[in-house]
Amino acid sequence: MDFLTNINWSQPNWDLFIILFFVVAAFLYGLSLGRDRVIVILVSIYMGLAIVNTAPYLNDFSAEVSFNNASIFKVTVFLGLFIILFFLLSRSALLKTIASSDSPGRWWQSILFSFFHVGLMFSIIMSYLPKDVVNNVSAGMRNLFISDPAKFFWLVAPIIVMVLIRKPKKSDIQ
Repeated sequence: MDFLTNINWSQPNWDLFIILFFVVAAFLYGLSLGRDRVIVILVSIYMGLAIVNTAPYLNDFSAEVSFNNASIFKVTVFLGLFIILFFLLSRSALLKTIASSDSPGRWWQSILFSFFHVGLMFSIIMSYLPKDVVNNVSAGMRNLFISDPAKFFWLVAPIIVMVLIRKPKKSDIQ
């Protein structure tokens, strides 16, 4: 609540932009894609993150390609892997397993999953950014997305939500 009272609407800063983008992206993204596609996207994010964080020669390769900043290279590789994995997984048996019906799920489930999807993406991308860029973001945003507890939260919360929210029954489909 302290963040909301300190907003200067006449001179918005990056924090306000990040929060507004986060809210709008989660809302529109969830409603346009549907619950099942957002779950496939979450799985793609986890796979891309695992590959980027454990690739043995990624740092050496980025140095050989003469990037000034390995973090930009990691963000690019992560986003590229995420997009490739999403397209591959969306055409695989995974989507068919998740989406046993043609229902996109309830609207609130789509928004909830997309909220955690966008939060996880923000956390991952912001954690790959260089320290000088991250230092330009307020302490509140760093605590919300980049701190160790925040990274843990954004990694674990989508999994917990996937476990707790069941697929809609055929009688629930509207």
